[in-house]
Amino acid sequence: MTIKKILIANRGEIACRIIRTVRSLGLISVAVYSDADKNALHVTDADHAVHIGPSEVAQSYLDIDRIIRASLESGTDAIHPGYGFLSENADFARACESAGIIFIGPSADAINLMGDKARAKQLMIKAEVPCVPGYQGEKQDDISFKENAKKIGFPLLIKAAAGGGGRGMRLVKDIEQLSAAIKLARSEAQSAFGSDSLILEKAITSSRHVEVQVFADAFGNAIHLGERDCSAQRRYQKVIEEAPCPAMTHDLREKMGNAAVIAAKAVNYVGAGTVEFLLDNEDNFYFLEMNTRLQVEHPVTEEITGLDLVALQIAVANNKPLPLTQKDVQIEGHAIEARLYAEDPKNDFLPATGKVLFWKTPDGANIRVDTGIDTGAEISPYYDPMIAKIVAIGSNRAEALQRLISGLNDTAICGIKTNREFLISLLEHKIFDAGETTTSFISENFSEVVGDAEDLAKEKIVAASLIEFLIRHRVNRKQAIAVSNDLLGWTSTISLSSFIDFQVAGKAYSCEIIVRNTLTHFEVKLNGEAFEIELLHSSDHELKAKVGKDTVQLFYADSLSSLFVSGKKQSFELIKCDTLSSSNKTANTGGSVIAPMHGKLVTLFVAIGDRVEKGDRVAILEAMKMQHELIAEVNGIVKSVFGEPNAQIALNDLILEIQPEKEQE
Repeated sequence: MTIKKILIANRGEIACRIIRTVRSLGLISVAVYSDADKNALHVTDADHAVHIGPSEVAQSYLDIDRIIRASLESGTDAIHPGYGFLSENADFARACESAGIIFIGPSADAINLMGDKARAKQLMIKAEVPCVPGYQGEKQDDISFKENAKKIGFPLLIKAAAGGGGRGMRLVKDIEQLSAAIKLARSEAQSAFGSDSLILEKAITSSRHVEVQVFADAFGNAIHLGERDCSAQRRYQKVIEEAPCPAMTHDLREKMGNAAVIAAKAVNYVGAGTVEFLLDNEDNFYFLEMNTRLQVEHPVTEEITGLDLVALQIAVANNKPLPLTQKDVQIEGHAIEARLYAEDPKNDFLPATGKVLFWKTPDGANIRVDTGIDTGAEISPYYDPMIAKIVAIGSNRAEALQRLISGLNDTAICGIKTNREFLISLLEHKIFDAGETTTSFISENFSEVVGDAEDLAKEKIVAASLIEFLIRHRVNRKQAIAVSNDLLGWTSTISLSSFIDFQVAGKAYSCEIIVRNTLTHFEVKLNGEAFEIELLHSSDHELKAKVGKDTVQLFYADSLSSLFVSGKKQSFELIKCDTLSSSNKTANTGGSVIAPMHGKLVTLFVAIGDRVEKGDRVAILEAMKMQHELIAEVNGIVKSVFGEPNAQIALNDLILEIQPEKEQE
């Protein structure tokens, strides 16, 4: 069978990226979508789209029968699983084969072997691939884990045997933390991968996370395409990736590449795969796992090799031999990728949801953006919070790094919180600049609370107040001087003066704006401090102005209650004075336990009448595949419960109330 029509069993930027290659090959693409994704970009990008069910992943993107039925009904020859969801599900690969559909990926047997971390590690030990010391036995009871943890030593990692991406993974520093960490890891692993099996591994500190891209065909050919450094991680989730690894030498690349190829051949692998290693500061490396799919970070490999990995996947699935040998693989230049997440770094990086009111990607021939959103998109609580990957390419690392920093500064997203400023801070750090990043880089150098209201430049707040003034007076921002005198109440002898009150980052501002002779020159008094402004450029979502001696460029989007502003290095929300009362909610203060995000209430640990102490776990909320513990802030008695397990909870919903001890006396 020759592949002519491909169904992409995924969503978001993953599906959009695959559709791009499918179209370039002259093939037909079919997207699938849930209720939450009916207006998503990947749906409109594809040639055809099929609805597969409700928003919950278990009833849509993880439902094998629905995916197979969509493929058969739409007449596709093959299914590309993307990465995540069913991409490493052996049952899905078998279901495709049974239905006569080509699965663009490895065999079900290879997925089974490498998808089970315990079996994979045993296989790698047999193949003499260096492995991290640990426990990957069949006994999954707490006693067995405790006995083996003592043998391995602390600190150690608990990992989900069936998955990756940081889900079901916990760092345990001592024996006292073990039981609680196992319980939480099991729950998260079951939710994310449908299996609660775990393994233990020695935590190797001050190491790099380096992965090798492998490719194999059905004719016995297997090669590697170099490596990627994925050491910049937060809570075991990759944040920034680059290729090649800054610490790599020719000899080390050859050794790691050969080990990765041996790993692939050990399971008769066919297709694209990634072998992950830990690399210590003495150039010793240890096998971690093999991902039997394309990786999120594959673009950096594409940019330094000039290869389209999705096109190679499709060719191999079409039963064609690899078009190149190991000697043909050329690595040129450097590429760095940053993952832009919908999350709030100032609130423990909790996932953020809502509508994207404005979205602008950076320009330039040396910048690549893989995304699944556009202006107007809804970021829902049902899926992974990554919304885009920004990739910069340079002839060397320093050039790529500077281009990525510039590209992130030129990226604007309004309406939801993101980690953009956090990414810029990481890239500008002296350790990252020097190429000396390890897996502990973020935890050792960055507080969980990122940014400070005091760091926000007054000039940006002043420029934002001018935006709000122009919006309120319905000024034509494309030609600022074209405005009715009647509308503004302006005369040739009296300057127009307007007053605006607002909050930014929890601080109140009173602002007086005085219009000078034309609508290009203003005086702004911010809490009594005067600033002269010259308006240089203005359009529907952009303002450029000279504030004093500084030139400020801001992108923005307006809503009834707020003005969302994105500038160089900083984004902020200007909350309008008449809506402050509805925006002052704070989560989990006093005896009220309030949802800090949209999500599913997985577990309630308490009931009415239970006594709790400050610091006790009272519930677990799951959003975007991650589980978050909610903690009691006071000692007291649970007096009311408003949520129930498996119910969807909205941001700021009241989950339960605790009557503090002092109120009972």
